[in-house]
Amino acid sequence: MGAMSVRTQSSEESAEAVHRAGFACFVGRPNAGKSTLTNALVGQKVAITANQPQTTRHTVRGIVHRPDAQLILVDTPGLHKPRTLLGERLNDVVRTTWAEVDVIGFCLPANEKLGPGDRFIAKELASIKKTPKIAIVTKTDLVDGKTLAEQLIAIDQLGKELGFEWAEIVPVSAVGDQQVNLLADLIVPLLPEGPALYPEGDLTDEPEQVMIAELIREAALEGVRDELPHSIAVVVEEMLPREDRPADKPLLDIHAFVYIERPSQKGIIIGPKGKRLKEVGIKSRKQIEALLGTPVFLDLHVKVAKDWQRDPRQLRKLGF
Repeated sequence: MGAMSVRTQSSEESAEAVHRAGFACFVGRPNAGKSTLTNALVGQKVAITANQPQTTRHTVRGIVHRPDAQLILVDTPGLHKPRTLLGERLNDVVRTTWAEVDVIGFCLPANEKLGPGDRFIAKELASIKKTPKIAIVTKTDLVDGKTLAEQLIAIDQLGKELGFEWAEIVPVSAVGDQQVNLLADLIVPLLPEGPALYPEGDLTDEPEQVMIAELIREAALEGVRDELPHSIAVVVEEMLPREDRPADKPLLDIHAFVYIERPSQKGIIIGPKGKRLKEVGIKSRKQIEALLGTPVFLDLHVKVAKDWQRDPRQLRKLGF
C-alpha cells in the first residue's frame, strides 16, 4: 500500500536548510473538509466552516508559519456546474487561482465513494498541467482500514485515468489532528525557495470587513439553508469607532446589509416579530467581537436586491 507515494530526499537537500514560501489551495466538493483542514493547519479558525456549498466565497488565506517554510493557503470557492452568472464568475475565479498557486490539494472524504462531482473537479485539475496535485483523503476517522485502502486505490486510479500522477496521496483526519503536520511536511518541498511573504503574526490577510460579512452571512444561513441556500449576500457598509467613548471602553459601530433576492424571503430572514434577525445579530456579534477583540454594536438591515445572482452590476457592488 505504502508504495503509492514513496518519498526519497536527496542528500544535498537535507544538508542545506532552504526556506520555502508559496501558495496552496484546497479544492473539493462542498463539505469535503477543506475549511476544517485549513483551520487545523493554521491552528486557528480562519476560514468560515459551514456545511453548505458556497459559503466561502472570498479568498480567505490562512498562513502556516514554520521555521523552514511559509505556506499560504488560498481558499477558492467550490467549482460547480454554473447555473447563474454568479456561478460562472466563481468558476473563472477558481480556474485562475488554480493556475497561480504552487500546489493544489484535492480533498476527498474517506467516507464517500468517488462521485461525478469529484470526477468533474479532477478533470479540471488534469487540464492544469504544471501545478503539482496532492490528493488529501479527509475524515479518515469515520472509516475502517479496508474502506480507506479502497478509497486510496480508487483515487490513484482516477489520476491514471485522466492522465496525471498525484504528487502525493495523503490520508488525514483534521478533527483528530492525525497527520495534519505530515500534510504540511509533504506540501512544503513542492513550494518554491524564497523568504517569508507575510510577517510572522499574520494568520490571514482577509480584510476584516469581508470576514465580518462572512460571519454575519453564516449566522443568517443557520436554520434557513433549505429555503435560502445561496440567496443571501452580506455587505458591511461601514465600521466606525463610537465617538466620545472612554479609551478603556471602546465600542465599534458596524452597519451591515443582508441582501436577499426576493421580497418573499424577507419574512424568512427577519422571522416572527424580528426574532430571527435578532438571533442572527446576537450570534454574529459574539463572533465578530471574538475576531476583533473589541465590543461591537451591530446594526443589521435586510434589503431586497432583485435577483442579484444574475445581475452583473449588483454582483460588482456585492464584491463578486
